[in-house]
Amino acid sequence: MKASLFVAAAGLLGSALANGQHAHAHGKFHRRGTAPAPQETCGCTTRVVTYYAEPTLVSEPEKHSTTTVKSTSYTTLTVDVTASPSEAPLPTNIVTVYPTPGTYTIPATTIIVSKTTTVCDATSTPVAPGTHTFGGVTTSVTTATTITCPYATVEPTGSTFTSIIKMTTFTCPSAGTYTIAPSTTAVESSTVIVYPTPATFTPGTYTQPGKTLTVTKTNEVVFCPKPTNAIPAPPVKLPVSVPAVPSVSVPVPAVPTKIPTPKVPTPKVPEAPTKPSGGGLGGGEKWGMTYSPYTNDGQCKDAAAVLVDIGVIKGSGFNTVRIYSSDCDGLKHVGDACKSHGLKMILGVFISETGIEGAKKQVTDITSWGSWELVELIVVGNEAIHSGHADAGSLAGFISSAKGSFKGAGYNGPVTTTEPTNVWQANGPALCGAIDVLGANIHCFFNPDVTAPDCGKFVAGQIELLGKICPGKEVVNLETGWPNKGSPNSLAIPGLSQQKQAIDSLITSVGSKSVFFSFGDDAWKAPGPFGIEQHWGCINLFQ
Repeated sequence: MKASLFVAAAGLLGSALANGQHAHAHGKFHRRGTAPAPQETCGCTTRVVTYYAEPTLVSEPEKHSTTTVKSTSYTTLTVDVTASPSEAPLPTNIVTVYPTPGTYTIPATTIIVSKTTTVCDATSTPVAPGTHTFGGVTTSVTTATTITCPYATVEPTGSTFTSIIKMTTFTCPSAGTYTIAPSTTAVESSTVIVYPTPATFTPGTYTQPGKTLTVTKTNEVVFCPKPTNAIPAPPVKLPVSVPAVPSVSVPVPAVPTKIPTPKVPTPKVPEAPTKPSGGGLGGGEKWGMTYSPYTNDGQCKDAAAVLVDIGVIKGSGFNTVRIYSSDCDGLKHVGDACKSHGLKMILGVFISETGIEGAKKQVTDITSWGSWELVELIVVGNEAIHSGHADAGSLAGFISSAKGSFKGAGYNGPVTTTEPTNVWQANGPALCGAIDVLGANIHCFFNPDVTAPDCGKFVAGQIELLGKICPGKEVVNLETGWPNKGSPNSLAIPGLSQQKQAIDSLITSVGSKSVFFSFGDDAWKAPGPFGIEQHWGCINLFQ
């Protein structure tokens, strides 16, 4: 029933709104100064919503109210919002904003539907930066035909924007699957799109048990799925003609009943994703995604933006998120987001030009944070030897010291470091005794003889080679991907189509043991060799 969401209804009115010879520019992983003050989120109680496209209806519990809508340019538009009356309550999805932390009770719900009714329901989906098509009505036909069906859209009524059901006639020219009347939007950053969809309710009694809910954040948004019919009605098949119905507003948030003098216990951690039999790290079709909590200008993202990004990673089918350091309150913000979305974490202790001495505070940050139930692996050093920030002997000593600190604070999981293949070949004897598993950053692009479609096969061969360096220790690929823009490295050519080819081959060959790089493009980095360092974002390929 619970889902923490950064609510931003986007675009409802817009027109369609390696070998071992590489090192990414991770030397910039340090605190980048104070982040801009976060904007207020969710308009149901604060009456402010951050939009990434043109404004649309903001649901309010009052019959008549004034709502302030902010656009990404931070200009303000005030619109008059009037909720449309409904003939009778219907079992639609319920989105509720809880203004203060505490323990709340959601009463049991019983709704009786006396006649078949088609209305607007609310649907949400997390999206990454870019252009997305969503909504509409999807149907499959076996021959050319013309169908008439309802669809949901948003139209202005004076100064009020209301979601309504309309009818459309569509000619399917041949057999196939068609999506009718979808919406398209472009968003500048990761967000959760909320949009209307048609929902048909047949006669029956719809029920939902009561629930006690613990809220730990101010203005936390909770999404409760619609009550269900104890006696399911047969599905409505297309093509179908449904009479037009009066306009209705997007479902109004429920008014929670608060228990007096609430306490704020720590919420239960969602169960970890199921691992394949045989144990070890990794799992699933793709194991993890790297994430750096920075904006394009190198500032720190706030907690709400991080929550949305991690929701996109979860929605893309990943089990684990890798962060490189404790910078930008990453342990708290990313940790809270992973806890909300049921993901595990790979933590990092980044060794920069300040060396091992400068990295020790990150060990203290991790032990003080101590949410070990979220942690799958800790990586002490990211290409520290390759970058010249540590030698093998001092790095091995630091790994052993950090491991003792983590264990003393209650962590009993594996600890490692990560380097390119050639560094492991040269320094394996000095490092193998300090690590629990062997971590490597394996990038096909930096080998000039590897084409994008052969990327996965190349990485699989590198993993096999690395497996001989520290016998008996598992090998994990902690950073892998392909640039979507830049200059060629002989046969290794960057580009969007090549990135997709490489990612597909990596999923097939080594996805269950690999952490993909990276969530989004990193405009804050220097262009680097071949002009590629800013262009590794790939989350859109997994949606």
